[in-house]
Amino acid sequence: MSNSVIDAWLQTPQGKYILDWEQGRFDAMVADIFGFNAVQIGLPQCDCLRANRMPLRFFYDAVLPAGVIGDPHHLPLAGNSVDLVVLPHVLEFAADPHQVLREVERVLVPEGQVLISGFNPFSLWGVKRRWAGRRGAFPWQGQYFSVRRLKDLLTLLSFETQAGCFGRYSPAVTQEKWLRRWRFLELAGDRWWPFAGAVYLLQGIKRQHGLRMLTPAKPTRQMRAKALAPAVRRVEKREGECQ
Repeated sequence: MSNSVIDAWLQTPQGKYILDWEQGRFDAMVADIFGFNAVQIGLPQCDCLRANRMPLRFFYDAVLPAGVIGDPHHLPLAGNSVDLVVLPHVLEFAADPHQVLREVERVLVPEGQVLISGFNPFSLWGVKRRWAGRRGAFPWQGQYFSVRRLKDLLTLLSFETQAGCFGRYSPAVTQEKWLRRWRFLELAGDRWWPFAGAVYLLQGIKRQHGLRMLTPAKPTRQMRAKALAPAVRRVEKREGECQ
């Protein structure tokens, strides 16, 4: 997906409506994630790492204005070298989203984190996508992942899903005036049907299961008595010899 197409859509009322929500949520979540290296893959129009305080933060994409240019399916990064990876709407438009996640798991350090944003198929925007079909304009041709399916994929890769949130409950209308008229759904949606938001943000933490240290079993009363018995017999024997 070319940046020009994404740029054009993000300048529309629909695009601004989604981007404003995601920027605020990314700012809130990355502010409390610490480490040394953080990378954002895709969607340069949203600076997802601007509120993060890691010393090295860079943007990676297949085209400019990325600081590092390359294929998200094959990251030119060493294994266990990154503390935070941000994937804003990358999986939906990737040729092989599973491979992207495998690469993210490879480069993350143990306990490293990944933040993923995506369009929710079980929302009014998901209904719009089904009507538009795969040949529709951006963003309707994407492969939308449900949160449940995404959690399953992360679990298979030894990730533990943590915080997450949904947002933007208005229908996928194109005009600003209609978005304003449906704005009352924002508060109602957060309270009554939070899982029907147009977009979501999900956090995963890479867990690495190590070896379990085996400790000796706690001695029981019988074990202690058995261990002391020979010493008692030896003492009794020496006392008999003295007599």
